[in-house]
Amino acid sequence: MAAMKPRTGDGPLEVTKEGRGIVMRVPLEGGGRLVVEMSPDEAKALGDELASVTVARPPKADSTG
Repeated sequence: MAAMKPRTGDGPLEVTKEGRGIVMRVPLEGGGRLVVEMSPDEAKALGDELASVTVARPPKADSTG
């Protein structure tokens, strides 16, 4: 039997491997969580899409020299 977790929206984003699938739990404003189960291929595609819209910040320049 799976461990029961409290039904709150507090806490970090969680991603776990459960069986052959990947489960992502996203906390929502106002409480609750969005729970999405996906295949490894779908998780890779999601990661690629998120990476394509995420702007990487350049490292801060060292001001000592």
